[in-house]
Amino acid sequence: MSADTTYSVCTICDIGCQLRTEVEDGKVKRVIAHDNPMLASNICFKGVAAPSVHNHPDRLRVPLKRVGARGEDNWEEISYEQAMNEIAERLKKVVDEHGPESFAVSTSGWNTQTTHATDRRFMNLLGSPNWISGVSLCAGNTAAVNKFTYGWFPMGDFGNTNCIVLFGHNPRKHSWTPIYNQINAARARGAKVIVLDPRVSDQAEVSDLHLRLRAGTDAAMCLGWLKVIFDEDLYDKDFVGEWCTGLDELKARVDEYPLDRVEQITGVDRELIAEAARTYANADGAIIPWTPITDMQISSTSAIRLHSILRAVTGNLDVVGGESLGGFNQGYIPESEIALHEELSLGQKEKQLGFDKHPAYTYRAAEILKGPTEKVWGYPYADIVMGCHMANPSEVFRAMVTEEPYPIKAFFALGNNALMSYPNQHQILKAMMNQDLIVAHEIFMTPTAMLADYVLPGDVFTERNHVADSWSWTTRLSLSQKAVESPADATSTFQFWCDLAQRFGFGNRFPWENLEDMLDHRLSRSGRTFAEFEQSGFMEMQTPQYRKYKKTGFATPSGKVELYSSVLEEMGFDPLPYYREGPLPSEQYPYAVFSGVREDPFFQTGQRNIPELRSRCPLPSIFVHPEDAETEGLVDGDWVKLETAYGDVTAQLAVQTSMKQGHLRVPHGWWYPELRGKVKLGGAFLSSDAVLCSDDDEFLDHEQGIPHFKGYPGRLVKTEMPEVFKDVQGAS
Repeated sequence: MSADTTYSVCTICDIGCQLRTEVEDGKVKRVIAHDNPMLASNICFKGVAAPSVHNHPDRLRVPLKRVGARGEDNWEEISYEQAMNEIAERLKKVVDEHGPESFAVSTSGWNTQTTHATDRRFMNLLGSPNWISGVSLCAGNTAAVNKFTYGWFPMGDFGNTNCIVLFGHNPRKHSWTPIYNQINAARARGAKVIVLDPRVSDQAEVSDLHLRLRAGTDAAMCLGWLKVIFDEDLYDKDFVGEWCTGLDELKARVDEYPLDRVEQITGVDRELIAEAARTYANADGAIIPWTPITDMQISSTSAIRLHSILRAVTGNLDVVGGESLGGFNQGYIPESEIALHEELSLGQKEKQLGFDKHPAYTYRAAEILKGPTEKVWGYPYADIVMGCHMANPSEVFRAMVTEEPYPIKAFFALGNNALMSYPNQHQILKAMMNQDLIVAHEIFMTPTAMLADYVLPGDVFTERNHVADSWSWTTRLSLSQKAVESPADATSTFQFWCDLAQRFGFGNRFPWENLEDMLDHRLSRSGRTFAEFEQSGFMEMQTPQYRKYKKTGFATPSGKVELYSSVLEEMGFDPLPYYREGPLPSEQYPYAVFSGVREDPFFQTGQRNIPELRSRCPLPSIFVHPEDAETEGLVDGDWVKLETAYGDVTAQLAVQTSMKQGHLRVPHGWWYPELRGKVKLGGAFLSSDAVLCSDDDEFLDHEQGIPHFKGYPGRLVKTEMPEVFKDVQGAS
């Protein structure tokens, strides 16, 4: 590459594509495709738009301190030193008055790539267990629940598989692009693709089998598949007999779900269910890739467990063409170790919000698994995708409001628009209004940042060196090189936590002078520095080893695949998977609402201020089937409100034949940066799906406390374009 071109791992979304950055006159000029043919197609228009993000005129460049009432969005510029000194002083006051557990942090690893677990390290040394993240709803919780069955979170072997099963996941050219490309490559060499999705998605259109199940019934479908697999002896008897526990108990539970019952629950013909189950079980290597859909259902824990059980009983675990259990990269110190989870006392761990009521991804489960995890993987706390030692977000925000079971009075949000990233946005606002201290570390002024006392400007991926390790999900290491300097007062999240640690007397536990020191430390296990890694190539992966369990066993209490989970049993939950019906549509709310549509130009709540991306999707849309639109007297383009018992979203109607009748789809994360100063919090309550779904017990998965985003009751009401939308780009 030329001297002014570097390798970059893009963090605009969560897949982490490795691209190249071109620089001109000290600024990012272009982000372009990789020069390796195997990686060149892994680029989308979000990555291409990175220069517009990184050079944006509205980017935060100096620290800000709130002036006036919280949420009024009035600020004064201050120095970084003043900001950090005052933040430290005010946080110490909160901790002295209420204890370290009164401090909570919300973050997103995708956006804060350079934290290197220094956030958890600081919190564990301080004594706070109340760390939350969007990964509680997306991949992190999946990782935690997978560990109950076989002790790790697997990655599918797309390159060799002969069958791919997509539970609602819909990778596209501009959304999870590498997975999209791998699916296409597998299909081209003959792999079967099975899609389970209420709508006719992009992947469903070209699938071999499409099961249009009712939203939120994934667990019932999986139980139906197992019924076929067990009744027809399609399971791997040798592997199950030697390496699994609880088969008889599981079979008895599966017998409660004959195909006529599963057909009734899911709405899918029983013959199609059986055909799909046979196709999966008979494939010579099959994968069920991670999907965000099962992460967000009332039976989420059971559905995730059922995916892991299907992998195991069909012999697709840690084999070529199946699901690989990677473990830690032996040459790179994982974030799990840097976090110092062992430094947090058991007494403080037990104070973690969610520990008792919804413990699946809290320290309660981690403490049960730490012995087997250390035995198999070499370290007791495997925090895969950051999701295995979290507090429950709803419990945290509830404590912030009610101060029960104890007060939460300081809240930090780093690279995370927390107000709009969890269920029950109304409660989150009340929670933030009841804080003594809120700090936001961001690159733009988000609705969450507008509620803060201090807003600190962050850096971006072209402004720092990094070695991306997929948060221990895989063993791949990818190079990301600093291309340009960040604004003078912008900091990485790593620097933020190191500087705060110095002010709390933890300096000897944060010995790294800069980010490169941390990278050298993490690479030291392989005897290399970052500079040496940088010269050795742009990416490396350890040679895969299969059936590692034959030497080590599985990282579960029994050392085997636990079809009957001893971990869930010890925590007081059903050790076998089950299906639980969510709140059903009614005469008042006749539709099943499916939250969380991800539009290609955006990731989560970001990028609405990037012209070339926003122009592709100027306004949010509520998606509906033509017959349902006709019933409601609505036509494509009408302004509507999607209402539930808890809130409403205003958007335009999109009538699509691909929709399943009786279902509504609503996009995630909409707010309007152009309305800042005109509408409170930039219109964060106009079209945000987070206002629609309650986090009361009837809506929550028991084990995780995950909300039922996939099929809760709602209705459509025709409306006029709100007056405030006259100032919204694309509204007419």
